[in-house]
Amino acid sequence: MAREFSRLDRVAEQIQKELAQLIQRELKDPRLGMVTVNSVKVSKDLSYADVYVTVLNLKDVEDGDASKASLKVLEGAAGFLRSELGRAIKLRVMPQLRFHYDASVSNAQRLGALIQKARAKDGGATDTKDDSLN
Repeated sequence: MAREFSRLDRVAEQIQKELAQLIQRELKDPRLGMVTVNSVKVSKDLSYADVYVTVLNLKDVEDGDASKASLKVLEGAAGFLRSELGRAIKLRVMPQLRFHYDASVSNAQRLGALIQKARAKDGGATDTKDDSLN
C-alpha cells in the first residue's frame, strides 16, 4: 500500500502547525500584525523551509509597508522560532526558516472587489442563460 503523503509533506505540515501556534503565543512584538501561516515548503534535503504568510494589520489592511515590517520581525525571530520548533518536532536537523509574503489572499480580495464592481455596473442583473444550462 503506497503512502498518501511523502515525508517532506508531513514535515512541512507539522512545521506549519507548530509555527502558527508559536507565532500566535510566543511573539509579542507590537509591529507584528495578525499573521497566518498559509503554507510551508521544505527543500528535499531538509535544509530550508520556505514559510508563506499573510499579514492582516488591524490599522492598515492595504498598507504594504506594514506587511514588510511584519516580515522583518519574523525574519528577526527566525532563530528563536527554529529553536522552539526543534523542541517540538524531533528531527535530526531543523530547517532554516525563510519567510515570504503570500499575496494570493490580497489578490483574491482585489479580484472579488473588481467582480462586484462589474456586477454593480451592469445593474445587478443576472444572466438567465447560465440558469437555463443548469
